[in-house]
Amino acid sequence: MSHQAYYHNRRVMITGGLGFIGSNLAHRLVELGADVLLVDSLIPDYGGNLYNITGIEHQVRVNVADVRQQSTINYLVRHVDVIFNLAGQVSHIDSMRDPYTDLEINCRSQLSILEACRRYNPTAKLVFAGTRQVYGRPDVLPVTEQHLVRPTDVNGINKAAGEYYHLVYNNVFGVRACSLRLTNVYGPRQLVKHNRQGFIGWFMRLAVEDQEIQVYGDGSQLRDFVYVDDAAEAFLMAGASDECNGEVFNVGGSQAISHRDLVGLLIDVAGTGRVRYVEWPPDKKAIDIGSFYADSSKFRARTGWQPRVGLREGIARTVAFYRAHLAHYLDTDAMEPPSR
Repeated sequence: MSHQAYYHNRRVMITGGLGFIGSNLAHRLVELGADVLLVDSLIPDYGGNLYNITGIEHQVRVNVADVRQQSTINYLVRHVDVIFNLAGQVSHIDSMRDPYTDLEINCRSQLSILEACRRYNPTAKLVFAGTRQVYGRPDVLPVTEQHLVRPTDVNGINKAAGEYYHLVYNNVFGVRACSLRLTNVYGPRQLVKHNRQGFIGWFMRLAVEDQEIQVYGDGSQLRDFVYVDDAAEAFLMAGASDECNGEVFNVGGSQAISHRDLVGLLIDVAGTGRVRYVEWPPDKKAIDIGSFYADSSKFRARTGWQPRVGLREGIARTVAFYRAHLAHYLDTDAMEPPSR
């Protein structure tokens, strides 16, 4: 059975389902005929946005709930077949300013979900949204899953802990789980109302608004980027395959590109925006990991996954989306320079 056919009539829950990756995954699951439940706290500034399910709002169920609430999660996990666990606090800067909230959301909430599955639905399959941030500053490039886990910030530490909880519950309790360590995912429905969740979405917004894009340093740092449709397909493949259970997998882009070249490409595709190079703010430089790009060959070999949307095409799709829908993603709060 193909992974697409696997989801027909399958009961699927997405935590963080009104957020960026979760909502794009929901759109794809609706196409595949799945029975979709979206769970999201809609905490301001975390990315959940009801507009993200425009067009499928009558084909999914939405439960506005905080995954830290054990009794609620105990009820919601019952009878679901697959859980895509994307709920989390993803801002590195916010994690350094408020480490306790990051701990609650990225550690305690993961235990709440796993405990609920262990007690009330031990046959569910979980796919956790991990992050390349757990590696810290890479020793070698590209980075494989064998690289040491050595985070440089609180968010990376807590995301690593959340990931390892999933592996322990798989290995000890038999709750099937795996983790996808995502690199820089971008595309439609990404949070752009502030810049604390990474730079790529923020750069997209600035280009669309024909504003100045500030790049720290000389722009020589390398990154790889994954279009959100390709990331969603990776989740679908991992969720449909027991070959991934109990393991971690890098999910990265097909090529590395410097910040300088990325911004040049973005401005070229958008036809708007301009760039200026500025000094690194000390607080952001302290947790920066330098150049990073991942080796995703383990996941490709295990599942057959391949990123299909090239960077130029992905940028063009994203720019077109925000040109049409930007008003639904804006916030009038004061902004500050982007984090990476």
